[in-house]
Amino acid sequence: MSRNRKQKHSLIFQAQEKLETKLAIGHSKQEDKKQERLLLRKKKETNPKAKLTYEERITIHKIYSWGTFQSYLKHGCYFVNWCCVNYNCKNLDECRQYVDEWLISRSELSAYTQKLEASALAKLFDCTTEDFIPTKTRYRKDIVRSRTDAARDKNFNLEKHADFIRFCKATGLRKREIKFLRGNSLVYKNGLYYISVTKGGKGGRCRESLIISDVEYITDLMKKAGLQKVWSRVPDMDVHSYRADYCRSVYNMFARPTKSIPINERFHCRKDLKGICYDKRAMLITSRFLGHNRINIIAEHYLV
Repeated sequence: MSRNRKQKHSLIFQAQEKLETKLAIGHSKQEDKKQERLLLRKKKETNPKAKLTYEERITIHKIYSWGTFQSYLKHGCYFVNWCCVNYNCKNLDECRQYVDEWLISRSELSAYTQKLEASALAKLFDCTTEDFIPTKTRYRKDIVRSRTDAARDKNFNLEKHADFIRFCKATGLRKREIKFLRGNSLVYKNGLYYISVTKGGKGGRCRESLIISDVEYITDLMKKAGLQKVWSRVPDMDVHSYRADYCRSVYNMFARPTKSIPINERFHCRKDLKGICYDKRAMLITSRFLGHNRINIIAEHYLV
């Protein structure tokens, strides 16, 4: 057998080939979730306790972004390499029985990385993470992203990039979104300026992000760019902390005093944030400006 043919049948190749069958670039995860909800609603008409089966679920069978695919492939390859070295496995079916042992061996990793690995392997073996041993519980206090100094920001010159920081805080865009941003993405509606994000967003979602500060500076910058990119070079820096600043500012713009709104419109945090309450309506508005669809994400990662 030729060397190329051997490589074709390697575990790495098998893992990549399997995950590629799940790729759904350009598909709308939001629309698929709507279809799932409609199907579940129909099932509950005859059985209030009904749940969707694995086969009936839609989103669980798909990978919606290249970033997710690359992460899943990386961790899937870690696992199959380990199976090959320790158990001389030749195909994915032989690897399946060792998933729990692998996850136990990875117990020193953070809860978030463990969840990522379990999700990757669930995609690889056509199942859910509930079919594996439980991984660590994720706690907000364990999140370190943008809460400590990032290594890549060690030599970052704040003064040199002051204008870029102003832009990040005013728009809440992700770094990848800024890389693709062109001047004609400026939108004016009802006396307010927005930036239309059509490329670089998470999961390929489009949205309009409200410009909340330095409006004159931002609009001038966009208009001067015209059809060209607004930023010809985006510095290598962590912008997540500036998105958090943007999140808090937007939330405070729309938030109502929680004691004056109905109970069903209040969001009560749990676990280590127990006792903190937010306005659901303001959270939803803020979440959409940031490019998220779940309000719990901004409560856990941005507001506090």
